[in-house]
Amino acid sequence: MKALVVERLAQDFAGCAVREVATPAAAQGEALVRIRAASVNFPDLLMTRGEYQLKPDLPFTPGLDFAGEVAALGQGVDGLEVGAAVVGGTRTGAFAEYIAVPAKALRPKPARLSFGEAASYGAAYLTARVALVRRANLQPGEWVLVHGAAGGVGLAAVDLAKAMGAKVIAASASDDKLAQVSRLYAPDAVVNVAGGFRDQVKAITGGRGVDVVYDPVGGDVFDESLRCLAFDGRLLVVGFASGRIPTVSANIPLIKGISVMGVRAGEYGRQFPDKGAEDQAAVWAMAQAGTIRPHVHAEVPLERWREAFDLLAQRRVIGKAVITP
Repeated sequence: MKALVVERLAQDFAGCAVREVATPAAAQGEALVRIRAASVNFPDLLMTRGEYQLKPDLPFTPGLDFAGEVAALGQGVDGLEVGAAVVGGTRTGAFAEYIAVPAKALRPKPARLSFGEAASYGAAYLTARVALVRRANLQPGEWVLVHGAAGGVGLAAVDLAKAMGAKVIAASASDDKLAQVSRLYAPDAVVNVAGGFRDQVKAITGGRGVDVVYDPVGGDVFDESLRCLAFDGRLLVVGFASGRIPTVSANIPLIKGISVMGVRAGEYGRQFPDKGAEDQAAVWAMAQAGTIRPHVHAEVPLERWREAFDLLAQRRVIGKAVITP
């Protein structure tokens, strides 16, 4: 089969190439899935440079979220049939024509979602749910400021927060992106963060500030976000797409009565398996019902994987870029 292989860690994806590799077999309790779509997530890009928490041994195939059809079943698998349309998540391996995964890790693909949409759902919406529900305890009517609102995890947070009854401010440095976010998900307000955004946020909230900040950007955005929070506010640290990991002086949380909370959705599920299962079930139930829906910016074939990576790396994507092996 063909797969995208990281042969060495390097900048600008220089260590990546599409190669012919052995097709995996479904072992005991596993299913072999013919991948129809796999979405690109920021951790995928970081892993090609060795800059993510997870550092797989070389060579490896990146790719977290996928959707496809069951091609074969290993022994001991019940309740799943060859040909069934499924979705799944993995830590590596999805940018390939086939993947073998534990059958219990697969879910039926919601009929209302295409393969590309289903592949764009798992990590982004699970991150949004763990952040907004588990960590921030977001309540209906609260104000939430979502940075990087046009990106995969940001757009999922806008979508989910709206579905939860919160009042959403979508933030980006691009007016064009904000216009598209408004068209797709109708946030309550938008702010362009270029040149500063504190005064805009305070004006939108009547001078009070927001209850929750969802920040996958870090850097200067994090610094200014601290000053956008209302008393007892919560700042969710989701990532550092800006490249700078910020710091906070302890007097600021003390004076403002705020909390700074880290978000690692996958690790949260591993630490609290029962809650993790609840979160998975909740986001997929909402997908099945059509309450929330991912947006696919582009689908590109495996041979053109770099186009999908560049869309994310250069912040030109609205929602998700998807690779179709």
